[in-house]
Amino acid sequence: MSLAPYSSPRAAPEPLTFREARDRLLEHGHDYHGARAAFSWPRPREFNWALEWFDAELAAGEHGHKTALKVIGERVETRTFAELAHESSRLAGGLRSLGARRGDRLLMMLGVVPELWVTMLAAMKLGLVLIPAMPTLGQADIADRLERGQAKYLIAHGSDAEKFAGLVEGVARVAVGATPSGWLSYNALLGVGEHFEPDGVTKADDPMLLYFTSGTTARSKLVVHTHASYPIGHLSTMYGLGLRPGDAHLNISSPGWAKHAWSSFFAPWNAGATIIALALRFEARAALDALVEHQVTVFCAPPTVWRMLIQHNLRQWKVVLREVNAAGEPVNPEIIEQV
Repeated sequence: MSLAPYSSPRAAPEPLTFREARDRLLEHGHDYHGARAAFSWPRPREFNWALEWFDAELAAGEHGHKTALKVIGERVETRTFAELAHESSRLAGGLRSLGARRGDRLLMMLGVVPELWVTMLAAMKLGLVLIPAMPTLGQADIADRLERGQAKYLIAHGSDAEKFAGLVEGVARVAVGATPSGWLSYNALLGVGEHFEPDGVTKADDPMLLYFTSGTTARSKLVVHTHASYPIGHLSTMYGLGLRPGDAHLNISSPGWAKHAWSSFFAPWNAGATIIALALRFEARAALDALVEHQVTVFCAPPTVWRMLIQHNLRQWKVVLREVNAAGEPVNPEIIEQV
């Protein structure tokens, strides 16, 4: 009997870094089988997406001067990657001056304003656990999130201050816009946080986001996400949406919902794309105009929005869309036929 020659078992391949994993997905684009063969999930022990990816890669060098965010409201507000990196570090420093420390919880209730993206980056840099909340919440839901979320800090628009009356004893309150009595000014806080340095390393499994479920059938539950699960996990969303570096991406989703973090934060910035965000109440014609005016290349919306869009003659809008996506519910055949 002859024996096969001995060969030592192959060592497991080294885990990919975040950058390597991201680049392999981009390299294979629509080649799903090639992407599956080339890709493996990064498994870092330490990872802070805001510091190691956003600041160190997207905001560095010439790329830092590119537009990271366009908020379209009564006027268009833009931020470059470098500007967001700088402002979020100042906010992190300002929050630290209030006593905020790694692991503390911050409730954020903001609409579509640049300060929302700044706050998310700042919380990550500082190691805070962020609790996003919808601006449409009533007092009872806000009280529940403050209590069960154990929030020590709050950032909200000054116009929503009345919703927090009697609910925020012992909670440091920061107001964006007009500053009501008893609240701290967001802009003033930036002024005291000029110099920020992280106080240590961030473990990949440290908690980063605390979401409340929709509460459709029962009381809302708390779901914790880590510094790995959303930033790294949504490499898959980047790939699924078809995002590429330099794209302009518009996602229709409201702040406070998890989909907003997936497709209006992590996925586009994983790719190095520009986020286009609509700040005004949704109106189909205005959204179609924005697709044209801001040269949107990747668009994602729930079928409810698509049904509103196809009520118009879409051929009238000369879009440059390369990828269109739907999420959240089944897509009607009528939508597929017209789009």
